[in-house]
Amino acid sequence: MKEVIEVFLKFQREAFVERSELFRQLATRQNPRTLFISCSDSRLVPELITQREPGDLFVIRNAGNIVPSFGPEPGGVSASVEYAVAALGVEDIVICGHSDCGAMTAIASCQCLDHIPTVATWLRYADAAKVVNQAYPHASEGERVSSMVRENVIAQLTNIKTHPCVALALEQGRLKLHGWVYDIASGCIDALDGETRRFIPLATNPGVTATPAASRF
Repeated sequence: MKEVIEVFLKFQREAFVERSELFRQLATRQNPRTLFISCSDSRLVPELITQREPGDLFVIRNAGNIVPSFGPEPGGVSASVEYAVAALGVEDIVICGHSDCGAMTAIASCQCLDHIPTVATWLRYADAAKVVNQAYPHASEGERVSSMVRENVIAQLTNIKTHPCVALALEQGRLKLHGWVYDIASGCIDALDGETRRFIPLATNPGVTATPAASRF
């Protein structure tokens, strides 16, 4: 913790001063254009991999980059999605999984999670992805986990479409969805192509989105 505090004090002395005008503008308002939903894993930092400044991203982080389907008992994720879409008017939503995800590894390998029951319950929101992933053959355990990460991104994109604010924004053509998988070792991102339902390199396909251009929700 000592190191964390020391770095904060350095931020206050240097980085904050360098960006003082930006923080002055952000002191009373925010206008992010993108909602970024990612895993809480310490190795994935949304603002770092997208090189965004404060105020650019509205971020939700949780175990497994999960988005529960809309239901009668709203939770923190649902409330944050609603605020980002209905109040802030974000134009893009990114759901980003990553390589070597502990949550997806546990699901793919059917690890016992009895010692962390809250985590086990939370990961039930990935059941659809688990069932789909189990239906396919995998050459190795690593491939099984990698596939699970991708299937989970697809499942969470399906879940987020059940939220009324998202459904309306998609219907009105003012929102785009993106499904990403970030590889920690290479720094590369594969993005879901809504037309082919395949993940393709974002670097060579920067315009790809998770929803077919001509489709309506």
